[in-house]
Amino acid sequence: MKQLFVKIPRERIGVLIGQNGSVKDYIQKKLPVKLDIDSESGDVTITLREDAEDPSLLFRAKDVVLAIGRGFSPERAFKLLESEDCMLDIIDLREILGKSESEIRRIKGRIIGRDGKAREMIEELSGASVSVYGHTVAIIGDVEQVNVAREAINMLIDGSQHSTVYRFLQRKKQELKRRRLELWEGGTLLPESR
Repeated sequence: MKQLFVKIPRERIGVLIGQNGSVKDYIQKKLPVKLDIDSESGDVTITLREDAEDPSLLFRAKDVVLAIGRGFSPERAFKLLESEDCMLDIIDLREILGKSESEIRRIKGRIIGRDGKAREMIEELSGASVSVYGHTVAIIGDVEQVNVAREAINMLIDGSQHSTVYRFLQRKKQELKRRRLELWEGGTLLPESR
């Protein structure tokens, strides 16, 4: 029996379970896994069902559980179920800044921005979803979106001005748009339409 163990903050357990177990049931319906949730400790045991053909789905379930644990709404976390290209990336601010609570709070404030503007701009211009929760910043998106969002967040952590980060994001968005257009014009994006 294949299992993975994940620990999430206790205050996020209710979100993972959902009203009348709806979130837990949805994950178990979409993926061949069983979730055992200990609401006292925050421990979640993810077990791959016997009928599962693809063991990698265990890791997809782990990412969904972690995403909810890191502050994403279930709806945003479920993006990880919709596409195999979608991934979760977690930046632990303690690893970068040390254990200083005041420094972590200051950097979280920079990443969120006044009235959430900085986080909103990162999401809008990168196409990724961003959650700032506890001592982490979590990102959901495809590889390019996650890389762009991560780079923007690292720039803010390193002290870059918000305007510099927004210009970087704008440039990356244009590059991505141009690359996708070139792929589309080259016919490599939709091979079945030839």
